[in-house]
Amino acid sequence: MDYTKEQLIDALVAEWDYLCHDDYDPQDPTPEEYRKEMEELTIEQLIEETSTGEGYTLEEFMGNWV
Repeated sequence: MDYTKEQLIDALVAEWDYLCHDDYDPQDPTPEEYRKEMEELTIEQLIEETSTGEGYTLEEFMGNWV
C-alpha cells in the first residue's frame, strides 16, 4: 500500500507523542516541533524514520499509529 507524506508524518508524530509521554525528557522536541522536523523530510526519509523492515512492516506501523 502507498501512503502519502501527510499520513506518514501523522503516524510518526502519533508514535513520537506516545513515546515521549511514557519516557518524558525536557530536551525532546514537542510534537509540534517534531512535526515540523518531519515535514522537511522526503517520503523515503520518512519511511526510514519508521524503522520498519521485514520484522515490523510499514503496514503494521501505519496500522498502529494512524
